[in-house]
Amino acid sequence: MNDVERAIRDLVVANRILAREDVLDAYGHVSVRHPAKPDRYLLSRSLSPEHVTKDDIIEFMLDGTPVGDTRPPYLERYIHGAIYETRPEVRAVVHSHAEDTLPFSISKTPLCCVAHVASDMGTQVPVWDIADKFGDATNLLVVNMAQGRDMARILGRNTVVLMRGHGFSAAADSLLKVVRLCVYLPRNARILLHAMRLGDFKPMSEGEINARHGYKSEEPAMQRAWEYWAKRAGCEDMLGPEPGGV
Repeated sequence: MNDVERAIRDLVVANRILAREDVLDAYGHVSVRHPAKPDRYLLSRSLSPEHVTKDDIIEFMLDGTPVGDTRPPYLERYIHGAIYETRPEVRAVVHSHAEDTLPFSISKTPLCCVAHVASDMGTQVPVWDIADKFGDATNLLVVNMAQGRDMARILGRNTVVLMRGHGFSAAADSLLKVVRLCVYLPRNARILLHAMRLGDFKPMSEGEINARHGYKSEEPAMQRAWEYWAKRAGCEDMLGPEPGGV
């Protein structure tokens, strides 16, 4: 199995995991940067993540143009290309509509890290409001590169950006890391909402969050999570004898 085949296999597993963990439903998507062509990325055709197979994966240029494929793509593929264009170190991107994060995209209360398993979200989660630059006549979807680039600008060097009334986009230097981040981000949001109902709460400090960074995908603890989620998603047969390029 070569690097491209492995990337496609892992991308299929990531789709199934994120669907099983209620991060993606009929909508939302996950991509990986092409392992041999950094100016391209791999993303499914327009399809519910739960049903994605290796035959559904399409190669895209960073501007969202599919390479040699005429099947309908996701409308919001520009999210992925814009982040890869802006952040050369990013290897994987997720766009989700997880509803637990939405209250923090429409209120003045910032989404902060309160659970150690969600520390990959970092110390700051900015909010991008499409209306700030594109007015109030959009459907809140990112449907071109200008919108994608503006969203990527607000993401900056962070790992997550909330999208007002829409959802979030997340980026990481590996597929496993972005999957892990997106599994725990909505859970962190639920914990935070519960804590706010009780009154004062104590978020994780910058030092505590930074102390948990630096994990590598090949470490046993990270691979254990990937295997656990893959088995829950019914993808045990896709894990393969060789380590994934996650």
